[in-house]
Amino acid sequence: MTNRQIITDWNEYRRILKAETGLTGSLTQAGIMKHRKQLEANPEEWIKFFFPGAAKYPFAPFHRKFFKRIIRNPEWYEVLSWSRELSKTTCTMFAVLFLALTGKKRNILLISNSYDNAERLLEPYRAHLDSNQRISLYYGDQKNIGHWEAGEFRARNGATFRACGALQSPRGTKTIDDVRPDCVLMDDFDTDEDVRNPDTIANKWNWFEKAVYGTRSVSEKCLILWCGNIIAQDCCITRAGNMADHWDVVNIRDSEGRSTWPDKNSEEQIDRVLSKISTKAQQQEYFNNPISEGEIFKDITWGKCPSLHRLEFVVSYSDPSPSNKDKQKKGVSYKANFLVGYYDGKFYIYYGFLEQAKTADFVQWNYAIRDYVRERTQVLYYIENNTLQNPFFEQVYLPIFQELGAKQGYIPITPDTRVKPDKTARIEGNLEPLNRVAMLVFNEAEKDNPHMKRLAEQFLLFTPQLKAPADGPDCIEGAVWILNQKIQQYAFTPSFGKIKHKNLY
Repeated sequence: MTNRQIITDWNEYRRILKAETGLTGSLTQAGIMKHRKQLEANPEEWIKFFFPGAAKYPFAPFHRKFFKRIIRNPEWYEVLSWSRELSKTTCTMFAVLFLALTGKKRNILLISNSYDNAERLLEPYRAHLDSNQRISLYYGDQKNIGHWEAGEFRARNGATFRACGALQSPRGTKTIDDVRPDCVLMDDFDTDEDVRNPDTIANKWNWFEKAVYGTRSVSEKCLILWCGNIIAQDCCITRAGNMADHWDVVNIRDSEGRSTWPDKNSEEQIDRVLSKISTKAQQQEYFNNPISEGEIFKDITWGKCPSLHRLEFVVSYSDPSPSNKDKQKKGVSYKANFLVGYYDGKFYIYYGFLEQAKTADFVQWNYAIRDYVRERTQVLYYIENNTLQNPFFEQVYLPIFQELGAKQGYIPITPDTRVKPDKTARIEGNLEPLNRVAMLVFNEAEKDNPHMKRLAEQFLLFTPQLKAPADGPDCIEGAVWILNQKIQQYAFTPSFGKIKHKNLY
């Protein structure tokens, strides 16, 4: 941006702030002081009053707990790993400006991955001190001519603010009355490029511990606050989190799959946003769960599937995940239904569905698979139904199957009541050897099908720790297991496949 553009944007920002923080009616000085005292006794109300534009949504419980921790603990070390769209940077500004305007913190140092980014993050602080009419009315005009530069400024009440980039020298950061930094903010410190190089992470962490943390006073209380998502197993955020008094990890959805801030982020909008990016990106940016591809399943084999006429039968396997036992820890679970067949030593994944679907849609998938197969071969319909899922199957799924059956024809669905071993062990033990030798084939004709893409992605992101959803691979394992049982049953009967050699017995 040119200087002219920067000035134009700055003036527009100031104009908006002035407009949204204006007050109507006459207030006496005594009335202002009384109201100010009431607000300072209730930080949440203080924030709502002074930042009506930025604090436009009701705070969630995790926001309220954060404000209490930061404001009540002058000596504190915290890491905020809140998902995108949960306002960690904005809420940090609310808390820090409260501390600065009430005189609890006097020397604020904001550090980011570069100086330009640190200056950008610090600019809203300066804007509110400069143009927020409510702050000016209740605390006096804070703009301090001669000490009001972008990146470093001092308010009239004595609070100083300074921006600093990674690996730059923060030494000598003191106020005019010799106060060392008593509030250090680390925001957006890790980068995707940094975490690819362990030496870079080690170097930046070493710089923080020696150059940054060392700027604080030993005898005075200090707030150290990190804001950042977990973008790698080893990054400065994870190292800081292991050192912190409190590491607050909040995802876009909780462990039950519900929005952690429903007043702002609706379920429908979360679904919309997540549907446009890969599972890998979803997990890193919205669930603090960095994962790498190919840990167990190195590659996916796409190939041409044999005509269904050649197969004696195929298996349509439905997985209504999750069960009570195996609920996804990251709050994202998928229903699955795939058509799998066996021919000439290979298992073929023909067609199917994998998404976060409603119960009625999940049942309807079986009819879509019936229409896909038509009369080309026999379909064996199975649905996972372990002891934990059985009540739900009988009370919810079975009535829907019966209702649709009266209109569209009955699907002869068979519950799979197998007592299954551990999920990760089953998927790795039963599918990885097949996949490794290209005996598990994905239908190349369905390569552009988003459900098939999702399935391939879940295979590549599968880990023993189940860091990403694995409902698709779990469904395929169920289908392959059923096929193997049938192969063993029919292995010595002439009805299975073609007889190439005379049977002497």
